Amino acid sequence: MKKTLLFALTFGALAAYPAAAQTRRAVMDYQLWANLQGEMALKNGDYLLLELHGEKTPAYNKYAGTDRFLGFDQRAVSLSYEHFWSDKWSGGGGLQYQPSSDLKVLTPELRLRHRSNIGPLTFGQRLSAYRAFPLVKERYYTPVAQNYASLRVDLEKVFPVGANGFALRPRLSYEAVTNVRFQKAATDADQRTIQYTSLRAEVGCRVGNHFDFTPWFAYTTSYYFTLPQYSAISGTPTSDPGRLNLVTPVIGLDARFTLFAGKTVFERRQLPTQH
Repeated sequence: MKKTLLFALTFGALAAYPAAAQTRRAVMDYQLWANLQGEMALKNGDYLLLELHGEKTPAYNKYAGTDRFLGFDQRAVSLSYEHFWSDKWSGGGGLQYQPSSDLKVLTPELRLRHRSNIGPLTFGQRLSAYRAFPLVKERYYTPVAQNYASLRVDLEKVFPVGANGFALRPRLSYEAVTNVRFQKAATDADQRTIQYTSLRAEVGCRVGNHFDFTPWFAYTTSYYFTLPQYSAISGTPTSDPGRLNLVTPVIGLDARFTLFAGKTVFERRQLPTQH
């Protein structure tokens, strides 16, 4: 299973990064992401997680309309559950709701996780499948539900600091996402093999049994095919179609509050804040 997931990730990364001569790359304005999490640790080792997520692009603030809450351009709320079958394997699911003025999206998800040791490091793999259901029609078209699959791998290590439960958790992760289309219509646009990737570096800070926070930085990339452009006067082509990679730097902060079932702290496997 581990070799299969690693092969899939490697293949996807190569497919998403073609020859430089055929690809244009543009760097977008940076974004700020915030995640506030409430976790309920259950006595059998499982957990329930409630997450509030917000995104904003500071460069767009002067153009912001009325669809904003606490300064965020995009926001979402999600609830998830994960069950541990062993020290290495776990799985679960979740439901996310993303509101906006024009398009509200409901996204159920199923996921499978494997974690093991590589020397002093912990190596994690997370396979996810989800479907995005649009709940509101756009003004000029009717959006349809889309299927997605993602694979994320990560390396981390926990460093206890002192005797008061404080610990540092440096971690590096890479995720690739693809749109799964079981039947492609003739009118459907062409897509790259991988539509989105994220390379993230972070340092988790465990303050105690009930609170930890994680500052992080990531480069996210969206992969597109561009259409040819034509002159409005002569009708001759002004640019050729090709591949376009849009790179967005992201600065983020996760904050997690943990409660224990029965109110008594017990030993458990606690995942990183990037669930």
